[in-house]
Parts: sequence; C-alpha cells; structure tokens
Amino acid sequence: MEWVFLLEQVVNGLVLGGYYLLIALGLSLIFSVGGIVNLSHGAFYALGAYLAVSLGPHLGFLGAAAISPVMVAILGIAFERFVLRRFYREDPILSLLVTFGLAMVAEQAIRMIWGAAPLPASLPQAVRGPVILGDLLFSKYRLMMLGVVVCVLAGLWLLLNRTSFGRVVRAGIQEPDMVAALGIRLQPYMTAVVMLGVGLAALGGALFAPITTVHPAMGAEIITIAFVVVIIGGLGSFWGVVCAALLVGVVRGITVHFLPSASEASMYVLMFLVLLLRPRGLLGEPIQKFER
Repeated sequence: MEWVFLLEQVVNGLVLGGYYLLIALGLSLIFSVGGIVNLSHGAFYALGAYLAVSLGPHLGFLGAAAISPVMVAILGIAFERFVLRRFYREDPILSLLVTFGLAMVAEQAIRMIWGAAPLPASLPQAVRGPVILGDLLFSKYRLMMLGVVVCVLAGLWLLLNRTSFGRVVRAGIQEPDMVAALGIRLQPYMTAVVMLGVGLAALGGALFAPITTVHPAMGAEIITIAFVVVIIGGLGSFWGVVCAALLVGVVRGITVHFLPSASEASMYVLMFLVLLLRPRGLLGEPIQKFER
C-alpha cells in the first residue's frame, strides 16, 4: 500500500536526519563557542569512517565504532591547540580559509595512507536483515543507528544543560566577557568542545561506513549538507540544528519516494524557503538588520 511505503521512507528519512545531526551538531558547537567556521569538519567524519573500517577486523564493529571517535577526538586536541586557537579573535574569513586548506590536506593524506580506491565495509552479522512490523519493513541496522543517535543526543543535552561544564559553555556562548570577568578561562572548555564536535563527526562516519561508500572525498561531500542543516536550524541553536537535521532527512526520504532524481535538490529548496520566511533559520537569533 502507498502509505506503507511512505511511512518506511519517513523512518528512513529520520535515520538519515540523525546521521546528519551527528555531523552538524559538532559543527554548530564549534562555531557557537569559538566563532570558527570549520570547513575541515568533514575531514574528521571521513577519518572516523576510515579508522572504523581499518580497526573493524581487529576490534569488531562495536569496538571500532567506539574507539574511532575517541581517537579522532584526541586528534581534535592538536587541531584546537595548533590551528583553531590562533584564529578566535581574528577575522572569521582567515579561519575559513585555513580550515578549507586543512580539509584539502586531510583528503590527500587519506589518499596517501589508504589509497584512492573506496574501502569495502560490511554490516555486522548481528544487525543484518529487516525488522518486520505488520506491513512495514525496516532495516535492523538503520533502526540501531537511530537508537544510537537518540542516546547521543540525550547525553549531549544532559551535558550542556545539567552539568557545570555545560553551564560555562552556554555562558561563554551568550556572555563571554562576563565569564572572563568572573575569572573563568574558556580555553580548556573550547578544547573540550572541539574534541566533542570532531568526535561526533567521527562517530557519524563510523556508523555510516557500512551503508555508504568509504572514499577520500566523502568529507567534502558531507560538509555541504552539514552547513545546510546548520543554516536551516539557525546558527548557535542546539534544538534548531536537531529540528533541521530531522526535517532535511525526512524531506529527502519523501522526495526519494516520489521523485528520486530531485532528492538532493530538495534540501536546497527547503533551505531557500526557510531563509525566505525566517532569515535567522528555524530557531536562530533574530537578525536586526533584516527583521524588525
């Protein structure tokens, strides 16, 4: 029946949106706290996928999916210390150019280490096959991915809203001068935020590796979608990014059902319509120059 196929596409769209969310949330956090437009964010996503595929034969799928984001997060310490820290108070265009260059370097480094050919990745045996609910048919692995995203989202929300770390980070976003006046150094918190952001991107790469093509340019492909999600949700808005990621995923899922050739174009049309009606994005702060 038509509605059955449509519902399946909506659920698949939610899974896709959850995958986008892992990448876009980290990108939004780094921008919110440090004011850095990180064009190299996709490189950490690609690195997470490559490490997961490489470690899989030795640690198993779950072990590789857990260790890969941790390794990338540790790499994020050096990234923040030697790259981002130099540009917090500089013109944002400088950080944009530097991270763009870093993304190109990272892509070529991946080609040198793992080769230019795509790497094969397979689904773990335990989560292969479908889940049948009446007339509905869902992928067991995709439902598992959705569950992981929900757990990660809940944990991140608790971290930002129920801990002293989260209170300082939120205060640093809203009133950085006041935080400095209270004698609180934001530098260690910024390092932690970068680690968290790139680790989330790597987790997205590790989880999506078995159902996509793992290749050197995959980071450049995902960064555009991540920016679309952040722009639709609104810069600096946690729940805006969440809503935007799920909305983009569902719109793409439904479009695949009715007009497969327009699947990718649908998210750009959605971004155009949202910005036409709300220049700030769904839940972003008002832009005084345009909204009165």
